[in-house]
Order: sequence, then C-alpha cells, then structure tokens
Amino acid sequence: MHKAVFLQLGATLLATAIAAVFFGVRGAVSAALGGLAVVVPSWLFALRLAALARRQSASHVTAFVVGELVKVLSIVGLLVLVLVLYPDAHWGALLIALVLTLKANLFAFLVKT
Repeated sequence: MHKAVFLQLGATLLATAIAAVFFGVRGAVSAALGGLAVVVPSWLFALRLAALARRQSASHVTAFVVGELVKVLSIVGLLVLVLVLYPDAHWGALLIALVLTLKANLFAFLVKT
C-alpha cells in the first residue's frame, strides 16, 4: 500500500516539474497542492490499513469501505481548502496533477516489491 503512495508522490513531483516548465511558479504551486490533496489522505489511509491488518477482526471490509469514504471526502475537502486559501490557483495545472496522482495507483501493480 505504501508503494502506491510513493508512486502518487512521484507523480505529484513529476506534474509539479512539468507545470513549472509550462505554467511557471503559479502552475507549479497549483500542481503541488493538487497532488498533495491526494497524497496526504492516501498516506493516512495506508497507515490505517497497516494498523488494521495487525488486528484480528471480522470487520475488515467495513473498515476498508469507511476508510475509503473518509479518504475521498478528505480529498474533496482539501481541494476546496486549496481553492479557498490559494484563489490564484492555475486550474489546468491543478487538474492535471490531480488526475496524474489519482491514476498513479494503476502503476503500483507493475512495480515489483
């Protein structure tokens, strides 16, 4: 699970570098904030799953679904917070970083452990 978070962080760094080249500092900051809005909740979710795996419980599926719901709501909340606190955000850079970071999980299956 942590492998997916590191891939998301790498995608965020890549999107930030690309946004810096094409959109300047404003785009780089927007891309970094958009990517981190996904990475932080994913990292907390991974920590929660690791702690849950150590417990003997029959409600692992319920905890996973609730954790995923909290993660998605956290991502939406952080994006709203970014747009409120940084109104000069470059929408294109933010959305590109957001999509790249969300789709980085697909590559987690390709990386050998």
